Formats: sequence, C-alpha cells, structure tokens
Amino acid sequence: MPSSPNQRLKLLYLMKILLEKTDYQNPMGIAEIITTLAAYGIKAARKSIYSDIELLRQFGVDIEMQKSKTVGYYVAERQFELPELKLLVDAVQSSRFITEKKSRELINKLYSFTSSEQAKHLRRQVYLADRAKTINEAIYYAVDQIHYAISERRKITFKYFDYDVNKKLVYRKQGEIYVSTPVTLCWNDDKYYLIAYSEKYDNFMNYRVDRMGNVNVSDEKADTFEKNKFNISEYAKRVFGMFDGEIVRANLSFHSFLVNAVIDKFSKDVMILPSSDEWFEIVVDVSISPVFLAWMFQFGGNAEIKAPDKLIEAMKELLTENQQKYSDI
Repeated sequence: MPSSPNQRLKLLYLMKILLEKTDYQNPMGIAEIITTLAAYGIKAARKSIYSDIELLRQFGVDIEMQKSKTVGYYVAERQFELPELKLLVDAVQSSRFITEKKSRELINKLYSFTSSEQAKHLRRQVYLADRAKTINEAIYYAVDQIHYAISERRKITFKYFDYDVNKKLVYRKQGEIYVSTPVTLCWNDDKYYLIAYSEKYDNFMNYRVDRMGNVNVSDEKADTFEKNKFNISEYAKRVFGMFDGEIVRANLSFHSFLVNAVIDKFSKDVMILPSSDEWFEIVVDVSISPVFLAWMFQFGGNAEIKAPDKLIEAMKELLTENQQKYSDI
C-alpha cells in the first residue's frame, strides 16, 4: 500500500505538534503524539518517534521529557516566553497609533509563538474596546516607506492632514505635496512622529505619522546636515516634552508625596533637596510654555514655582486668562 504524501513530512509535522500543543503544563505522551500525527495522515511507530524527537533536539528544538504517572514530552524554551508575549500584547493593544483592526491582527500572530493552551492566557488578557486608537490604516505603509527612505538616503513626499468635527480628512495647504528628508521616527506619548530635516529652513520638524497620507519615497537624494547638530534625545525633550519655548533655570517646590511624579518627569538624575519634613525642592531647566505650566498646575497647592520671576509671571497670566474665561459662568 503506498504511503501518504505527508509521510515524508513526518518530522516537520512532529515539530509543529510539539510547538503548538505542548508546554511545561501540557506534555504529550508518545501514544497521543502518534494519534495526532495520524490526524495528518501520517503513520508512526513508537520507536521512530523517539529517534525523531532526538533529531529535533539536535536541530535546536528544546524538547524536555516529563515523568509523572506517564512519560510526556514538551517544548521548554521558546523564542518568546509567556511573560514576554504578555508584555508585547500589552504594548500592541495599548498603542494608540496602531488601529484596532491591526492590533487584533498583530496579537493573533503573537499567539503562534506559544502553545495553544498558553495562548488562552494571552486571549484573556486582550481588551481593546473603548481604547483610543488611530483610524488611519495607512500608517503601516507610511512607516515602511519612511524606513526605506532613511536607509536609502532619499526624500519622501506626502500630504499632511487633520480631522474636522465630522471626522473627515482635511489636507493642510489645500492638499499641497510635502517634500522632506526623513531623519528618524520617534514614539512619544503613545504617538508616532517623523522627525525630518528641511534644507530650506536649515531646521528640523516633526509630523504625526498617523496624519501623513500618500507617503512615497522620492527619487531625490536626501538633504545633508551636520550630524552633531542633531541629538534625538535633546530634540524629543524640547519638542515633545516641557522644553518647547524659552529655557529658564527654575526652582520648584513639591510636597514629598510627589517625588515619584518628579522623577518620572525629570529622571532619577534630578537632585532632590529636602526643604522641610514634608517638602523638597529641585532646580531644573524648563521652558516658559503652557505644557510645563499645566504640568505644575495639576498638583494644585502641592507644587510651587519659586523662581525665576518670569516663570511665576507666566503662571499668573495663564491662571488669570482662564479665570476670566470662566468668571461669568
């Protein structure tokens, strides 16, 4: 009787079965392996399974034997461990720049890196409803084009848009094509940005990738700039943080329970100087900007700007402006 066409693929199917169906808590005995192979149209003798498992071990698959009432085999170390996959699932499902549809697709692909039983733990973890997500499906194509342009040192062309109150796309500059030299991509505050260089203005600028449309790699060579003029870390601090404005040396005072918030914002390198049993002070460089002032304001009476005077005056002006806006309500 001729053998099944799948018979020559026995070793591959065995690896597939062990990867998909086994883990430390779910080993498979030889009899169960033989039955599962039969479902694929493959006949196997007990002795051949032992030798096949040894071949897979030599190939690099980490197959362990577990002895209890019976003997079972399972894949121990994998490319990703379950805690690592949980972290990746969390990152994908909480990333606002990844659409809900693409989030589900990516998470489904992550399931394939573990056993079917462990994948159930990942499925329980998934919760996408009511999470703010981008609605621009073209973001993945845009990211790919940007990376390619950077590696090939070429410019990109694109249109830039906003959404109106009806959630309709409205292109800036009446749909004019932007031409720019991509420098790098930056993920900040759960948004993906392109940082680009403009030779015309000899300056760097940033664009939200999820608001870029019709992204294409240009035939034009990328503009050149002095590498020592651009520091991605400093640029991100200045543009995306609290430093987009006139920089001043500030003396700030906080209640002691805000030490975690201060370290989160200014890093563990910030020098903390206790001023009393319940208060401490820091001296840092910040900008006179609404972003910084709003950050301070959220702490109410538990935070205070001590100096300089111009930063204090900026806070007063912001408070006065908002007080007047709501004074007649």
